[in-house]
Amino acid sequence: MTLFMKTLAAIAVTSLLAGAAFAQSTVVNVENEPAPGLTVLPPLPGPLAQGVVFIPYRLENLRIIPVGGAAARDISPRVGHLHITLDDLPWQWADYGGSNTVILVGLPRGEHKLRIEAVDPEGRPHVARTIAFTVPNPK
Repeated sequence: MTLFMKTLAAIAVTSLLAGAAFAQSTVVNVENEPAPGLTVLPPLPGPLAQGVVFIPYRLENLRIIPVGGAAARDISPRVGHLHITLDDLPWQWADYGGSNTVILVGLPRGEHKLRIEAVDPEGRPHVARTIAFTVPNPK
């Protein structure tokens, strides 16, 4: 092995060992993971005045990634996705994007209600929040 390759290997090992001291692993099970948390904020007022609804949210202790099924249940740290329901309609959509914002365009003016559920890979809810908002008359 050349000196250059030995140096690169030493740097890689040192980086891995030093990183482990400061960061939580994403490839080793985390014992006693805290429960997922979900915070939903009111729509951003600027876009809302124009009829576009931007609803920011923040997830804690749950990573949004596009996996599903029983095999994904034991991934650690915990993974899942969102189920989003508008105005108590009988259908919902799943969000695997993890953008931290739900964007709604073209809603009629008036009162609306949005429910966001953080769910496990099989769709079972961890935590849910509902927010009510009003789309104003266009200016």
